[in-house]
Amino acid sequence: MGSNKAISLEEIKNETVDLEKIPVEEVFEQLKCTREGLSSDEGAHRLQVFGPNKLEEKKESKILKFLGFMWNPLSWVMEAAALMAIALANGGGRPPDWQDFVGIIVLLLINSTISFIEENNAGNAAAALMAGLAPKTKVLRDGRWSEQDAAMLVPGDIISIKLGDIVPADARLLEGDPLKIDQSALTGESLPVTKNPSDEVFSGSTCKQGEIEAVVIATGVHTFFGKAAHLVDSTNQVGHFQKVLTAIGNFCICSIAIGIAVELIVMYPIQHRKYREGIDNLLVLLIGGIPIAMPTVLSVTMAIGSHRLSQQGAITKRMTAIEEMAGMDVLCSDKTGTLTLNKLTVDRTLIEVFAKGVEKEHVILLAARASRTENQDAIDAAIVGMLADPKEARAGIREVHFLPFNPVDKRTALTYIDSDGKWHRASKGAPEQILNLCNCKEDVRRKAHAVIDKFAERGLRSLGVARQEIPERTKDSPGAPWQFVGLLPLFDPPRHDSAETIRRALNLGVNVKMITGDQLAIAKETGRRLGMGTNMYPSSSLLGQHKDASIAALPVEELIEKADGFAGVFPEHKYEIVKKLQERKHICGMTGDGVNDAPALKKADIGIAVADATDAARSASDIVLTEPGLSVIISAVLTSRAIFQRMKNYTIYAVSITIRIVVATLIAVYAEWGFARIKGTGWGWAGVIWLYSLVTYVPLDILKFAIRYILSGRAWNSLLENKTAFTSKKDYGKEEREAQWATAQRTLHGLQPPETSNQKSDKGSYRELSEIAEQAKRRAEVARLRELHTLKGHVESVVKLKGLDIDSIQQHYTF
Repeated sequence: MGSNKAISLEEIKNETVDLEKIPVEEVFEQLKCTREGLSSDEGAHRLQVFGPNKLEEKKESKILKFLGFMWNPLSWVMEAAALMAIALANGGGRPPDWQDFVGIIVLLLINSTISFIEENNAGNAAAALMAGLAPKTKVLRDGRWSEQDAAMLVPGDIISIKLGDIVPADARLLEGDPLKIDQSALTGESLPVTKNPSDEVFSGSTCKQGEIEAVVIATGVHTFFGKAAHLVDSTNQVGHFQKVLTAIGNFCICSIAIGIAVELIVMYPIQHRKYREGIDNLLVLLIGGIPIAMPTVLSVTMAIGSHRLSQQGAITKRMTAIEEMAGMDVLCSDKTGTLTLNKLTVDRTLIEVFAKGVEKEHVILLAARASRTENQDAIDAAIVGMLADPKEARAGIREVHFLPFNPVDKRTALTYIDSDGKWHRASKGAPEQILNLCNCKEDVRRKAHAVIDKFAERGLRSLGVARQEIPERTKDSPGAPWQFVGLLPLFDPPRHDSAETIRRALNLGVNVKMITGDQLAIAKETGRRLGMGTNMYPSSSLLGQHKDASIAALPVEELIEKADGFAGVFPEHKYEIVKKLQERKHICGMTGDGVNDAPALKKADIGIAVADATDAARSASDIVLTEPGLSVIISAVLTSRAIFQRMKNYTIYAVSITIRIVVATLIAVYAEWGFARIKGTGWGWAGVIWLYSLVTYVPLDILKFAIRYILSGRAWNSLLENKTAFTSKKDYGKEEREAQWATAQRTLHGLQPPETSNQKSDKGSYRELSEIAEQAKRRAEVARLRELHTLKGHVESVVKLKGLDIDSIQQHYTF
C-alpha cells in the first residue's frame, strides 16, 4: 500500500495529474487525503517527496563570477601576452618583461572589476520572489488547527484563508462563501476576482474579502508562483554588446594568429634572428594587435551614461542595457500600473441616467453615500474619489445603518436622514441585482441591458445605483418602492502621459505592444484611448487556438509581430511573446511592475521595472524607473543612442588603429630595416614614421569603411539591420508610421474602408493622409462639442440614446 502511495505522490510531483480541473472530491482521492487534514507523520513523508514549500536561491561563487569576466576572446589575447612577457621573454642577458606583464594584468583587473561591480548590483530575482510568499499559515494537522511555517506545507494539507492572508500555496477552495482575491501581481488583472468553492487560488495572491478552507494541490516550484520563478532563473541572456566584443575579439585573434605565423616563418627559418629579439617582436604584435584599452573605455563610457540616465529617472542595473536600449525597436508594455493607473475611476461622460430630473453628479453622490468612506475597497474608493471632497459623501446627512457587500445581495446600501429630517436609502451594486430590487419594467430593463452591453464591449464594468424613501422612518422598514437612478461605467484610466509617450516612441521607431492579463475588451478600450491600436488578440491565439478567420493562416511569430497587443496572458505567455520577437531579430524591451512580469523582464533584451514595481520585478529588470509612467523611457532611448553612437565610433577607430599596427609590425619584421630599431632613434626612424603615416593616413577612410563592413556581421546585424536607431530612412521612417496612423484614424472615424492599404506605398500621399486624419479628428471634436453645448446637439443625442427616429422628432420640434 505504501508503495502505491509513493508512486501516486511521484506522479503528482511530476504533474501527470491535472488537479486544477478535476472535481474537488477527485482531488482528495488523487492526493490520498481527507477533509480532516494530514497527520504529522504523513506530512513529514510528503515533505521528503515534494520538498519544502519555498523557492531555492541559486548560490554563485563571487570569485568565479569575477574570474569569469576574464574569459573572453579579448582577454585571452591579453593573458597570452602576459604569460609570454614573463615565461618566454628570457635570454640575451635580460630579465623577463615585468613592465608589460604588470601593465596587462592591471588592465585585466580594471576591466573585470568594473563589470563585476555592475553585475553584482543586479540582485537575486529568486530571492525577491520568495519575499512575496507567506511566511506563516494556519493548517489542519492531526485534527487540530495550528500556525506553522508555510515552507512545511505539502499537497493534501487543509489550510484556512481569511481577509488579509497571503495564499501560501496553490489550492482548491472547499465549501463556504466566495472569496475576493487580489492576484494582480500574478496575472495582471486590475480588479480583485471572485473565487467560488472548488476554484483554484494561487500562491502569492492576497485575500481581500471572506474566509474559507482549502486543500493544497501544489507547493514550491510546482506552484504558479514557482513556475514564474523558474522562468526567471532559467533565463541567461547574452547581450548584443557582449556579442559585438566577442566578434571583435575573434577578429583580433585571427589577425594576430596569421601575423604570428608569418613572423615565426620570417624571423627564424629565413632571417635566423636571435630568440629574445624574436620574442620581443611577437610581444609587440600581441600587445599592439588588440585594442587593449577598448573594454575599459567602453565600460567607463557606459558608466558615465548610466549616471546620466539616473539623473533622468532611470536607474541602470546592467550597464550594457544602455547599448540594448539604443537599438530597441519593440517595447512590450504591461497595462495595469504601467500604461494605466491601476486605480478604478468613473467615466463621467458615459454615465447613464434613468431617473427624471436627476443630474449625473447626483448619481455619483448617491453611489458615494452607498460606499464606505473608510477601509474602502477598489470600487468604493473609485466612487468616493469622484467627489470634490470625500466628506461630501456624508455631508448634510446622518447615517443610520450601512449594509455591507455580501455575495448573496451583491450590493451595498446606506439608510440615512437628510437635513429636513426625511429618511432615505441609497444602494449600489451589480446592475442585475439593482434592477431586480427596483422591479423595473421591461422597457427599462431592455434599455439598461443595452447600456450594460455597450459598456462591456468597451471593457467597462457597470455599477447600478438606486434610491428609496422611507416614510416609516425606521431602519428595518421596507420603505417605498425603489427607484432605478442610473448606471456608472468603471474603468482603469490611462496615465496622463501614456498616450504622448507612445506617440513619441513611434516617432523614434519603437513599436509599443500591450501585454496584459486583463480581459480582451478592456485591453482594446485602453488601446483605443491611448491611440496605440485595437488589433489585439486573446492569449489562446498564441497557442494557435480560437483564431479569427482573418488571422488563421498567420504563423504565431508573424501574428505576434503584427499585433498591437495580447490580453488574458499569463507569465509563460509574456515570456513566449518576448522570445518569439527576439527570434524575429527584434531587440525587445519589456516593462512591468508585478511578479507576473518578472520572467519576461529577465528574458527581454531590456527589462524595465516601472516606478512602484515589486521587488521581484526590480530584481529581474535591467533598468528601474523612479518616475511614474513611461515618459522617462523616451529620454533614456535618446540618451542611449547618443552614448552608443560614441561607443560605435570609438570601436571603429580602435580596430582601425589596431590593423595599422599589425600591418606596420609585419612590414618592419619582413624588411629587417637596421635603422628601424628603438636604439636608432635618429632621422632614419623618424623618416620611417613620417613615411608610414603618410601612406596609411591617406587611405584611412577606405580602411574605416572596411572595418565598418567587417563589423556588420551577425553580431552587429541584430543592432543595425532594419533597426530604427541607425536606419537610413528620414526621421526614423516617421512618414511611413504617420501614414499607418492616418489610415487607422480614418478607419476609426468611418472615412476609409480597410481595403485602401495600397495607399501606403505611395510616398506622396503620406502628408495628404495625415492631413485628412487631422481633419477627421477636428470634425469629431466639433461634433462632440456641438452635442455638449448646443440645444440641437443635446436633443439629437437624447433621441439617439432613446432609439427614436430623429426625422420624426424634427417634424415636431423647431431648432
